[in-house]
Amino acid sequence: MAKKNPGPVVISRYVEALGGRDPLATFEAAPDRLAKLLDGLDERTLAKRPAPKKWSMKEVLAHLADWEFVLGTRMRLVAALDRPVIHGYDQDRFVENLYVERATAGELLLAFAAVRAANVALLRRLPKSAWKRAGVHDERGEESIETMLVIYAGHDLIHEAQLARALADVRPLPRAKRAAGRATKAKARKSAAR
Repeated sequence: MAKKNPGPVVISRYVEALGGRDPLATFEAAPDRLAKLLDGLDERTLAKRPAPKKWSMKEVLAHLADWEFVLGTRMRLVAALDRPVIHGYDQDRFVENLYVERATAGELLLAFAAVRAANVALLRRLPKSAWKRAGVHDERGEESIETMLVIYAGHDLIHEAQLARALADVRPLPRAKRAAGRATKAKARKSAAR
């Protein structure tokens, strides 16, 4: 699954996912949203890959936890140093080589939540002027703490949507919703036939 060149992040994708929401509030609430989303799922379900070369829900959770550690380091370097170099990383190699299978989803979620809390605390104690400080990303160029926050808040939402799609395959809709869905589809077919 490792890619030779993962390519640069397209920032507009994350801005679009954020949809005008407050980046810090969205960022701060992510662990709670993830916990609710994955509540009640067993380890076997979480570890099942939807297709070859596609991450399982547990691997997505590991990726979010790893990404959070990377973000914390990047923000601290930028806040403390003058225009430090921010190195990209191969997310697939992290998932492949950090033994995700030896952790439970609960452990990964706790790690994500703990590091996210530390990163939120950092953002809250920095003056807003420090959010404008920038480092130089080796793939994207200049990147401020404020930009990182937008990217990571949008990134969370993109992966939450990915998890929600995966959940649709493992959590069948309640009988009433399935029946309503069939009725809506039948009505649409009937209208289209006219």
